[in-house]
Amino acid sequence: MTASEISKIVSQQRALFASGATLEHEYRDAALAALYDTIKSHEAEIASALHADLGKSASEAYMCETGLTLTSIRYLRRNLGRLMRPKRTRMGMAQMPGHGELRYVPYGTALIMSPWNYPLLLTLEPLAAALAAGNTAVIKPSAYAPATAGLIAEMLGEVFTPDYVMCVTGGREENRALLDERWDKIFFTGSKSVGREVLRSAAENLTSVTLELGGKSPVIVDKSADIQLAARRIVYGKYLNCGQTCVAPDYVLCDERVHDALIAALKKEIAAQYPDALHDASYGRIVNRRHFERITALIDRDKVAAGGASNAESLQIEPTVLTDVSPEDAVMQEEIFGPVLPVLKISSLDEAIAFVESRPRPLALYLFTASRESREYVLGRCRFGGGCVNDTIMHLTTDNLPFGGVGESGMGAYHGRWGFEEFSHLEGVLVRGSGLESSVRYRPWTDSKLSMLRKLLR
Repeated sequence: MTASEISKIVSQQRALFASGATLEHEYRDAALAALYDTIKSHEAEIASALHADLGKSASEAYMCETGLTLTSIRYLRRNLGRLMRPKRTRMGMAQMPGHGELRYVPYGTALIMSPWNYPLLLTLEPLAAALAAGNTAVIKPSAYAPATAGLIAEMLGEVFTPDYVMCVTGGREENRALLDERWDKIFFTGSKSVGREVLRSAAENLTSVTLELGGKSPVIVDKSADIQLAARRIVYGKYLNCGQTCVAPDYVLCDERVHDALIAALKKEIAAQYPDALHDASYGRIVNRRHFERITALIDRDKVAAGGASNAESLQIEPTVLTDVSPEDAVMQEEIFGPVLPVLKISSLDEAIAFVESRPRPLALYLFTASRESREYVLGRCRFGGGCVNDTIMHLTTDNLPFGGVGESGMGAYHGRWGFEEFSHLEGVLVRGSGLESSVRYRPWTDSKLSMLRKLLR
């Protein structure tokens, strides 16, 4: 799509928004219903597209993408009236007679740019929030997941007109043309490097931006942890989608007193969950050769405790565990985004906290402990986007928790009501009555009025 075609679509969307049509509850609910129905009617095609792009099995495609997207839309439809309703708030004496209202107003025309690792979920879940909030939207899926991107364009084209929702496919030229437009809201999910470019472009028009980025998300395993449970849930979260998950456990900081037990448990769990990964059609693959070669280069053969093998033809890498890892190793210098798990020893929780806090803020943090004191100690001192205690990944599967980053891992949050709010501007409105009022704020000012002001503004 050319830059002029994109500009025309943006103008059409601005005109539709200006008409006020998208503000009505019925319009928003109908849009969410249409989005839900088109996903349901294309479930088989979605599974095929995700398999073509990433080798995902039908079960993983539904569990991690289709099912979560449908759940999110159901939440928004159930709660749409409550979310749209102005919230009344009490005022102080200085504002009487009157009351305050908190009103969520759509930004207008939104741009949603999504990544390749969960190409359906991370495109359509933000879209659902944008439509629930009353915006029009242009979405731009990643070119690295072409089958899913093409299917999304087809699905949305069946149920929405371009002046309301439009899917733009393509690569860097289309990305640049989109970022050159003036938007009311930009929602970007992807790498930190591209996120910086998005933020720079948005700054030209002072556009509100949500950035969902990534980073090296740590797992801290305390000496009191249930080691077998920790291993099972770490293996699940780390190797899901071949490690190509923005909140995947990136490395483990394990108390030295339980280190050997954890390594043995991780090896046992990998053998149980991935008994023959390189010959398992449901395991999936790395998205492309460039990423495959980058990840395999991070594997130090002298430090492999489990896995380590790969297949360059199928772009598959075994679930791999590295031990005796130091902070200076190559695998600790970048977000891995693949099925390689480094394990580092720690002597105390203080050492783990100092290590995490000395690095850029992670998108997620995971803690395994049976101690409430340890839980509160770590959560109170580490800064991160979100996370789990005694689990991994699962905090992003609920609409009852916000999901987002902090610092270098992003800004803003969504899921559930937080998605609706992220695509809305919160207006504070004072509604005054016409009854009696004090003259204390009006000239001429006197000592007696000043005395009264001191009482009112305490």
